[in-house]
Amino acid sequence: MMTKLILVRHGQTAWNHEGRFRGRADIPLDDIGLAQARATAQYIAARWKPAAVYCSPLSRARQMAEILAAPFMLHERAHPGFLDVDFGAWQGLTEADVRERWQQALDVWCTEPKDTPIPGGERLETAQLRAMGALHEVVNRHSGKVVVIVGHTVINRLILLAILDIDFAHFWHLGQDLGALNLLEHDGRDFKLLQMNLTHHLEAD
Repeated sequence: MMTKLILVRHGQTAWNHEGRFRGRADIPLDDIGLAQARATAQYIAARWKPAAVYCSPLSRARQMAEILAAPFMLHERAHPGFLDVDFGAWQGLTEADVRERWQQALDVWCTEPKDTPIPGGERLETAQLRAMGALHEVVNRHSGKVVVIVGHTVINRLILLAILDIDFAHFWHLGQDLGALNLLEHDGRDFKLLQMNLTHHLEAD
């Protein structure tokens, strides 16, 4: 039985605009992010009827999910498996800030993110395992239905790498713009990526 998954990246926050590492910081959507959420909700409502809307527990994802769920009289379901990666000591800092103290580690993050020694941070393999565990849980719970999931750029990339069975070396090769949609299917055994990083629904914003 085919299950359709609409994997969404949350909209803009002040920290996205400022280029700060967000991680577990509970930063809300800004006005642009809220507008992106409303545009995404209109796009989804015109094409699908989700049975459920899941999200990361962080405000920026929950706000997006709440807006996406409203047209269907649904409530967003926060799942810890979709929580953003923990950036440890880098959280809240800009890339320039990080480069001043951890230049070598930042260089690794920009080239081989799997091997980055982020002080107090979470390894990408760990984040990928919990995100995929959550994804399988959602699929098993809503087999044959349409489900929306609102995540973060890192978490969404890790999910896409896993379902495509490609190496972490390609992490930066996957686009995940703010407010973007990714369309996936699960046939009861395997995942299929149908479309990735769709943003045309945001062009008016």
